[in-house]
Amino acid sequence: MHRVVFLLTPGLHLLDLAGPAQVFSEMTALGHEYAVHYVADRPEIRTAQGLEVRADTEWPALAVADLVLVPGWRTSSAAGRLSSASLRRLIEHHAGGGTVASVCSGADALGRAGLLDGRRFTTHHELQDEMARRYPAATVVKDVLFVEDGRIVTSAGIASGIDLALHLIAERHGPGVAARVARSMVVYARRNGEAPQASAMLRHRAHLSDAVHRVQEVIEARLAERLPLTELAELSGCSERTITRMFVRATGLTPLRYQQALRLERAEHLIDQGETVELAARAVGFEDARMLRRLRSRVPEGPDTDRRRYPTGVDSAADSRSGSSA
Repeated sequence: MHRVVFLLTPGLHLLDLAGPAQVFSEMTALGHEYAVHYVADRPEIRTAQGLEVRADTEWPALAVADLVLVPGWRTSSAAGRLSSASLRRLIEHHAGGGTVASVCSGADALGRAGLLDGRRFTTHHELQDEMARRYPAATVVKDVLFVEDGRIVTSAGIASGIDLALHLIAERHGPGVAARVARSMVVYARRNGEAPQASAMLRHRAHLSDAVHRVQEVIEARLAERLPLTELAELSGCSERTITRMFVRATGLTPLRYQQALRLERAEHLIDQGETVELAARAVGFEDARMLRRLRSRVPEGPDTDRRRYPTGVDSAADSRSGSSA
C-alpha cells in the first residue's frame, strides 16, 4: 500500500486538494491500493472557498515510497501558515528518500523548509516573480505545468495538480494506468510538464472588445473549418477591415494567425499523445503537414509564444484577399 499525505493549511484552495486527491483515490478502484491521509496543525481548516474541512493532527508512519503533498492556498498574511513541526516533517520525509510535492503556492512551504534550494521549481504564474525573490537559491521555471527535481515535484496551480498527480502515477505504474485514471475522471487528457500554464485561448482573451470575443468564440468552436473573413465580419457587426483592425489591436494577431495559433496548440497536444504529424495536421484543419511543420519549427522563447510564432501587425489585407481566416 502506498500512502499519500496531504498537508493542509488555512485558506487552502479546494481544487488544489481535491484534484490530486481524486487521482490517488481512483487508483484503489483500479486495484492499486493507496491510503490517502489529511493532516494539519489544527483539526479544522477553513478553505479559501469557505468550506471547512477536517484533518488529523497526528501524522501516519511514512515509508520511502510514500508521498507528501502540500496544496496551495489563497495568498494573504493569514493563509498558508505551517508550524515548524510540520515543516520539519517535510524535511525528514525527503531526507529519508521520500517524495515531496506541492501545488500552486504550496511551493512556498517547500521553500520555507529549504527543500527548493539549489533546485528547479514552478508555481502559479502570478506568484513566480515573488517566489523568485523569496528563494533566490532556487530557480523558478516559468510557464510550465510541473517540474520534478530531486524528488521535489512542484506544479503551477489549481487544475495542474491533477497533471502532477497523473504524472506521478505514470512514473510509478506506467502511462496506461495514468490514462485509465484520467479517463475515469473524464479529464480531457494528461498533459506533460512542459505544457504552458496558459493556453493561446486564454492568453488572448484579456481584452474588453465584445466584437472580438464573438469572433474568437466562432474560431474556437469551428477550429478546423475554413472561415471566410466576410462571415466573421458579419457576425461581429463590423466591416472586414474594421474587425481585422480591432482583432489585431485586442490580441496582437489577425483572425488567421489566431486560428493558426489554436490549431498549432491543439496539434502539439495530439502529437504529445502519440499522433503522427500528418494525422494531427489534418485533424486540426491543415490541408497537409507542411504548414504544421513550418509553424512547429518556429520555436518560441518565453511565455508569449504566439506573438513570436505569428508577428503582430500582419497586413490585414492579406487575410481579406485570402477570403478566409484559415
